Amino acid sequence: MQRKGEDQPVADLNAVPRGADVVLFGENSLDFVARTAAGPAAIAGKRTLTGFDVLPGGQAATAAVGCARQGMRTLYIGLFGGDAWADRVEEALVHEAVDVMALRIPEAPNRLAVVMVDPSGDRIVYEYRDARLRCRDEEEVTAAVVRARIAVVDGTDLAVSTAIARAARAAGVLTIVDVDRVEAGTGDLLSAIDLLVVPEDFVATYSGAAGLGAGLRVLADECKPIAVIATCGANGSLAWVGGREIVTPGYPVPVVDTTGAGDAFRAGLCRAWLNRASGRDGFSEFEALLRWANATAALNCRALGAQAGLPTAEEVSTLVTGGGSRRSK
Repeated sequence: MQRKGEDQPVADLNAVPRGADVVLFGENSLDFVARTAAGPAAIAGKRTLTGFDVLPGGQAATAAVGCARQGMRTLYIGLFGGDAWADRVEEALVHEAVDVMALRIPEAPNRLAVVMVDPSGDRIVYEYRDARLRCRDEEEVTAAVVRARIAVVDGTDLAVSTAIARAARAAGVLTIVDVDRVEAGTGDLLSAIDLLVVPEDFVATYSGAAGLGAGLRVLADECKPIAVIATCGANGSLAWVGGREIVTPGYPVPVVDTTGAGDAFRAGLCRAWLNRASGRDGFSEFEALLRWANATAALNCRALGAQAGLPTAEEVSTLVTGGGSRRSK
């Protein structure tokens, strides 16, 4: 046994066990999901709904459930209000075997969203977040994130997400982002990210470039990530990786609700990246990672709400190996 005062060996960081496979920091929500009917215009300002449900959602929380369903050790860190809605959202995460670091703000209501889903599965989201839902202990969050293998952050609290992403990258943790709007400070966050995953319309807004491919190259040149990936809904994704474009068509599935498809894409990307790193499942090329992510996103559209359709790894594997056109250039 070493005595106090003797020299201690320097730790090999590669030998230090990591915490969770994936840690996600960002939004959770209780979603009020209304299904609308096709038909004539409103009568007396009223239209009939075909269904109504109250379901868990939120960008980072949904991606966390997606990761857990595909067998990853998952930690979700997020702001929760002090009401019964917050309890309901947290209980849903725990039920899915997601570890939860709940940063409680007792005086605030939990974040909520009203989601209008039309018969085609397209949706419009009306969201509300109380201004008091702000992270008050950045150090505690960072300490958990830097022991993960992958860190996923969204743009809900840009300053905190940026600090977390920078600390994660410095610790050798792969960083992935989920942003859908351009604000002051967005560029700082993107510059701390390894895998930029953004919606197609975000690319045009941020870059100002004519054409999606040109916009991806602007983001790549400015932020210098490993890859820039645009999610394109039913059309799959377009990525700029290693100086070339990779086109990954979407997988056709019966669509009930597109809510959470982008969050599911990130969960699938996390799973594929971890298996690529360990040499399992043949994920040796970036195209394979994107196929897995696209299949995960497609399968999530088969059920109502952000999380009900999130697939297992076996379900994704069946879809990926069972067909689907693939091309790259």
